[in-house]
Amino acid sequence: MLLDDTSAEFHDFFERHYAGLARFAFLLTGEPDAADDLAADALVALWQRWDRLRKAEHPLAYARGVVANLARERVRSMTRERRRIALFWSPGSHRERSPDVAAVVDVRAALNRLPFGKRACVILRHAFDLSEKDTALALGISVGAVKSQTSKGLAELERLLGAGAAGHLATERGSR
Repeated sequence: MLLDDTSAEFHDFFERHYAGLARFAFLLTGEPDAADDLAADALVALWQRWDRLRKAEHPLAYARGVVANLARERVRSMTRERRRIALFWSPGSHRERSPDVAAVVDVRAALNRLPFGKRACVILRHAFDLSEKDTALALGISVGAVKSQTSKGLAELERLLGAGAAGHLATERGSR
C-alpha cells in the first residue's frame, strides 16, 4: 500500500524521532515501559494534528513538549499512587534492589529528586545537548526560564551528588 505524502512525511518523522522521544520520556520518568508508552502517546497526539504541525517551524520541539507534559502527568499520578500505597505498606516489607552501576543509579535518583521543570531543562540541555532556545521551544517556556531552571537544577544536582559529579556535567557541557 502506498502512503500519501502526509502519511509518508509523518512516518518519516516517527522513524527519525521515536527513539529520542522515548529516551527523553525515560529520563524524565525513570520507567522504560512507561517511556515507550509516553512516546507513542505523544506521536498519536501529533498525528491527530499533523496537518497543522507539519507546516510548523519546530514540530520536534512540539513533540518534546507533549512528551514532557505526559511525563509530568505520569510522575504526578505515580507520586499520588505511591503516597496511597505508603499508607498501607509495612516498613520492613520493602527492599531496595541492588543497583548494577552505582553512579547511574545515583544520578537517576538525584534527577528524580529535582522538581519536574528543572529536571526537564537539565535533561534536554545535557543529555540531549539542546540549545537554550530549543529547550525553551520544547518546554514552552522562555530562554531565561531555561537558563534559570538549568542553573538551579545543576546546583541542586551538585548538592545531591557532590561537587565532582555535577560540576563535571556542567564543565563537560561547556566544553562542547
